[in-house]
Amino acid sequence: TFQRQLQQSDCQNVLMKKVFDTHMLFLQINQSAAALKHVFAALRLFVGKFPSAFFQGQADLCGSLCYEILKCCNHRSRSTQTEASALLYFFMRKNFEFNKQKSIVRSHLQLIKAVSQLIADAGIGGSRFQHSLAIINNFANGDKQMKNLNFPAEVKDLTKRIRTVLMATAQMKEHEKDPEMLVDLQYSLANSYASTPELRRTWLESMAKIHARNGDLSEAAMCYIHIAALIAEYLKRKGKINIF
Repeated sequence: TFQRQLQQSDCQNVLMKKVFDTHMLFLQINQSAAALKHVFAALRLFVGKFPSAFFQGQADLCGSLCYEILKCCNHRSRSTQTEASALLYFFMRKNFEFNKQKSIVRSHLQLIKAVSQLIADAGIGGSRFQHSLAIINNFANGDKQMKNLNFPAEVKDLTKRIRTVLMATAQMKEHEKDPEMLVDLQYSLANSYASTPELRRTWLESMAKIHARNGDLSEAAMCYIHIAALIAEYLKRKGKINIF
């Protein structure tokens, strides 16, 4: 009924936010497995009708949806885990199609951010969550329409990076009282995101805070110089500044 209004400004409008928040409410309030099955179906339809809301403009809706779906991937119900994994795979596939079969950069970035947030909020990373990651990989491997494209490889890379974040976070928790070891782990994680400046910057900032807290100001300064270099490189690629 309100499709025209929802599509205004490439789906970046107040009405779209309200409709999206209503969908999210069903995931944020405890539901039965039977009810969640219908919620996931509604979300598949919603993403399919309005991909611009998630893969264009601001990334707020994309990030919120990734967070809630990943939370369901850690659900105690095996059927809900499977449904959530299927929805997440569908979401990434739509991102790939929206980008003219080039990449899933936005969903990749937002999923990694959501994982980092959920580690603190919900303590994900156990066998249930690992099972959901395996389901997503199986969907990618069995998708005949995507077989000759780079999409399955991108999905595999994403799930691998999620596991890397989970493992690194677990190690950081073990060494939280050993600042040098903690920084080494964060540095390794930052390097693993050499191709994703936004996430690399996040970990470099975290490293800088640890150095500053320990009085290692020259090391903290080096982290910020590295961040400045990343930003300068990005601006150069965009043609915003000239660097000789």
